[in-house]
Amino acid sequence: MNFLAIDVETANSDMASICQIGFVLYENGQIKKEWSSLINPEDDFEFWNESIHNISESDVKQSPKFNEIFELLKSYLENTICVCHTHFDRVSLNRTCIKYGLPLIQSSWIDTAKVSRRCWSEFAYKGYGLSNVCKKLGYSFKHHDALEDAKASAHILISAIKEKENTINDWLIRVNNPILLNAKSYDKSVSKDGNPDGNLFGEILVFTGSLEIPRREASILASEIGCKVENTITKKTTLLVVGDQDLSKLSGKKKSSKHIKSEELKTKGQNIRIMKESDFVALYESNVEEIEK
Repeated sequence: MNFLAIDVETANSDMASICQIGFVLYENGQIKKEWSSLINPEDDFEFWNESIHNISESDVKQSPKFNEIFELLKSYLENTICVCHTHFDRVSLNRTCIKYGLPLIQSSWIDTAKVSRRCWSEFAYKGYGLSNVCKKLGYSFKHHDALEDAKASAHILISAIKEKENTINDWLIRVNNPILLNAKSYDKSVSKDGNPDGNLFGEILVFTGSLEIPRREASILASEIGCKVENTITKKTTLLVVGDQDLSKLSGKKKSSKHIKSEELKTKGQNIRIMKESDFVALYESNVEEIEK
């Protein structure tokens, strides 16, 4: 069982603002190498991100830039089975490569959030955050440290292989198949009521643009941490999550109508936070962690 588990932290809502990378290389199911480094993202640090990982701009001043460690990363990741928890780390690495004009590293990826949802029924549609799954497995770690999170992801995969008595190659296929046999009958509505026990209960959230996470799945995550998810911007909206914008559908504008309306309401005094999808993922994970305590 050979694979590499990796995790990244970012300085701000831009997924290309990597400020820490950690990976652990497994051969025959045993750790062969660990590597971790702070990264100078050449970008601003936002309070929200700092509060999650406790890495500041001063911490990374003397650290290498991503393009300076790219060849090292490539030597380990290329043509390797890479493991991470949620899409965030994979997409962040790709966007940072693009930022520096570097080629994308060609790897096969296994998302252990998807593994968890398919291995343990209680995580099929909720509660599959990294810390929650590891809590079930009795695995303790320092969350939001890149190397620690990478090891936690590896532990989930190894546990799932043992649980199902299958192979890593089986999971490469399984993560791309439906969670349950009746998945097609699952509620397709994007609108969701918020979990009254969630830390963000009372927030009214709207999505716009193309998300890396399927829109239905994103709405489930938002409702789990308390957000009521709606389809349109109103005077009650408090959160707008912005994905990539398809310029061909914006009638010559650079922002969607939802984004523009949110900014207009914000200038009139309405308390609306506008965040990128990566911010939303961090928001979800940090609040799930609080719920679990």
